[in-house]
Amino acid sequence: MTIPSKVRLVEVGPRDGLQNEKQPIRVADKVRLVDDLTAAGLSYIEVGSFVAPKWVPQMAGSVEVFAQIKQAPGVTYAALTPNLKGFEAALQAGVKEVAVFAAASEAFSQKNINCSISESLERFLPLMDAAKQQGIRVRGYVSCVLGCPYEGSIAPTKVAEVARELYHMGCYEISLGDTIGAGTAGETRRLIEVVGSKVPRNKLAGHFHDTYGQALANIYASLLEGIEVFDSSVAGLGGCPYAKGATGNVATEDVLYLLNGLGISSGIDMDLLIEAGARICAVLDKPNGSRVARARLAQA
Repeated sequence: MTIPSKVRLVEVGPRDGLQNEKQPIRVADKVRLVDDLTAAGLSYIEVGSFVAPKWVPQMAGSVEVFAQIKQAPGVTYAALTPNLKGFEAALQAGVKEVAVFAAASEAFSQKNINCSISESLERFLPLMDAAKQQGIRVRGYVSCVLGCPYEGSIAPTKVAEVARELYHMGCYEISLGDTIGAGTAGETRRLIEVVGSKVPRNKLAGHFHDTYGQALANIYASLLEGIEVFDSSVAGLGGCPYAKGATGNVATEDVLYLLNGLGISSGIDMDLLIEAGARICAVLDKPNGSRVARARLAQA
């Protein structure tokens, strides 16, 4: 299959990247991050999530963040909404697109959201109905697609079942998440082949963590399978509190470097992106997780 000539990156740093940070993060710093990412040319930014603060304290300021960011024409500013209550809160905040998430692992689903996969999907039905009535697009996530910290290997057919349910439920796009970052290129291609038999490939996206250093290889494998959308996090921020040892998402800077090398258009300015990542890492007082950013900043 021919590699796509254009790729859309879904920037999840402000949500997936910051939600596991232990230290408090000011709303102003979150707003600056989103504005920096907008300036860098990201066309899709997951700004926050509308969940109970006791579960994800860092996302408590999502309403204020949405109120203060400078929303640019043509850019999607989305939020994660796990249930109808979260969706209604997002709607009041003026959010125009939301995301829901399910797992391909029963054990992970129980540990993460205290219910079975089927129960989690049932919870989305009223949300999907409300979104349809309000004209709000819904994106779906499936976690643990290439392995689970509790169950180990996950059958691609199981991933395909969950992805198909989300798609038929009304999710316009399904992001396949390698939550523990253990997948390999061969497994990735097989996964897309199986899931692609149930959900059109142009409705699939890749979400790869880099725990085993395989994220870029898996993205390249996905490109060979015709996937044109990938989730990434500026400076490689993020992780998973329910997956012990799992490092952050693949860094947006590193994915962009790969795409640029392949001649694939993304519309993102590398210099501004690196600046955005360096600024938020300074705020967090933590090392930059992007290899490309570290190399470029060392040369500056």
